[in-house]
Amino acid sequence: MAEMLRRAPLSRDRVLHAAVALADEAGIESLSMRNLAQDLGVVPMALYKHVANKDELLDGMIDVVVSEIDPPVPDAGWKDVVRRRILSARQVLRRHPWAPLAIESRNMATPALLAYLDSMVEAFRAGGFSADLAHHVMHAMGSRILGFSQELFDASRNAGRSGTTNPDPPAALPPEVAARFPHLAEIAMAASHDNESVVGQGCDDQFEFEFALDLLLDGIERLHRQGWTSSRRLR
Repeated sequence: MAEMLRRAPLSRDRVLHAAVALADEAGIESLSMRNLAQDLGVVPMALYKHVANKDELLDGMIDVVVSEIDPPVPDAGWKDVVRRRILSARQVLRRHPWAPLAIESRNMATPALLAYLDSMVEAFRAGGFSADLAHHVMHAMGSRILGFSQELFDASRNAGRSGTTNPDPPAALPPEVAARFPHLAEIAMAASHDNESVVGQGCDDQFEFEFALDLLLDGIERLHRQGWTSSRRLR
C-alpha cells in the first residue's frame, strides 16, 4: 500500500489516503506533515498545495473514513437501517482506531460526517418519528451512532494514539482492592467467567457495544410506539 502511494501522482486524494494509512499503522500522535511527506517521498511544502494545514488534513481523513460506512439498506425498517449502519460504522472505526480521537478533536463536523448524521435522522423521520423525538434520540445515541462510545478504561484509545494493536490485558483486582470494593470485584469475576475461553482478555467489546445499542434501540422503539414527545417528560 505504501509503495503504491509513493508511485501515484501527488493529489489531495493521495495525500489523505496516505495520512490515513500512516495513522492506522502508528497512531494519530505519529501524524505530522513532515512524517507524511517522508512517507510520500516528497518535501513537506508539496503537501500544502493540497491541504492548507493539519486541521484540514484531519478533516479530510475523517471524511475518507466516514465514506467507508455502508449506505442504508433500501426498503428496510428504521430500526434495521440504523442498527446496520451503526455496526458498519463500528467496523470501519475498528479498522481506523485513531478516528474517534480525531472526530472528538474537531470543533465542527466535517461534510461527510454531517451527511452521515443527516441520513440517520432521515431514517428516523422516514420511520414516522417526530422531529422532537428524533432530536432527543440523537442526543441519547451520542457517539454510539458514529460507531464508538466512551467506555470506561477503553484500551482502544491507546491504540488510536500510538498504533498499538495488542494492548495489555486488564489486570485482575488485587485481593485487598477486591475486598474493599466487593461489587466491582463481583462483576469483574462475572466478566472473566463470560470470557474464560479467552483468558485475560477482559470484556468482549463488540458484545458490550451491541448490547448497549440494542437496549437503546428497543427503548427508542417503545417511545415511538407510545407517541412520546418532550412535552410529556417523566418528572
